[in-house]
Amino acid sequence: MAATQKRQTTIIWILTVLITISSVIYQRLTGPTYPVRSSVSIGDETIKYRLLRTNYSSSDAVIKIVTGNDLLTGELRWRRLKSRDDWRVDTLDREGDNLLAVIPKQPPAGKIAYNITLIDDTGGEYRLSEEPVVIRFKGDVPIFILIPHVLAMFISMLLGTRTGLEALYNRERTYRFALWTTALFFLGGIILGPIVQKFAFGAFWTGWPLGSDLTDNKTAVAMLGWLAALWRGRDSKKGKKWFIIAAVIQLLVFLIPHSMFGSELDYTQIDPQH
Repeated sequence: MAATQKRQTTIIWILTVLITISSVIYQRLTGPTYPVRSSVSIGDETIKYRLLRTNYSSSDAVIKIVTGNDLLTGELRWRRLKSRDDWRVDTLDREGDNLLAVIPKQPPAGKIAYNITLIDDTGGEYRLSEEPVVIRFKGDVPIFILIPHVLAMFISMLLGTRTGLEALYNRERTYRFALWTTALFFLGGIILGPIVQKFAFGAFWTGWPLGSDLTDNKTAVAMLGWLAALWRGRDSKKGKKWFIIAAVIQLLVFLIPHSMFGSELDYTQIDPQH
């Protein structure tokens, strides 16, 4: 019996880790801050590039395009979002084998839409993205706030998945795992999350009813799910389904890309002439 329980525990932990890591990778790769990566063929050369979609407000965003073709030039076309700006066109700088597109730094939550076009010596043009790429700038978050936030959110997600599987297998420690999950999620998402957002984008909360930030909204939904599970899960016979529901809700909301519909600066409010 003990060997069976130990084997079951091992299987549950393996599933927990696989599900958690997979969801984290999916969220990262599909989020609006993940760089646009692709390549373009110009003559005999294939140029790989990475178009940034997030940068710190403390510095310009510099996009490097590595090419061995000294005759290749290019243009950066950009404008601030939520502004009355016209499109600006800047020539790419050359630094050795690198063509540099320099996007000027913006205040936290400021967004810029941009396109980069490469131009060969015959005048041929190669646009690197069909639609303008949007980059959002953010403030620096102190490491002593950011690391605990990230750790608390990751561990709560890990334990939340474990809680759901624990309930699915009808095991005895379900409620204990749920308590730890709820406590860590509250710390990481409800306490530290808004502090991180305040440093990064200048506001503690931009979800409902103040805004449409899906990160804030999904955090609130998942938190309510775990509180409901703890309340209804006190019934040892009928309550375990609530832990499964809460774990599924948490997994689903974590699959929503981070920073979707997040904070964005309205330049027309701070700079009426532009």
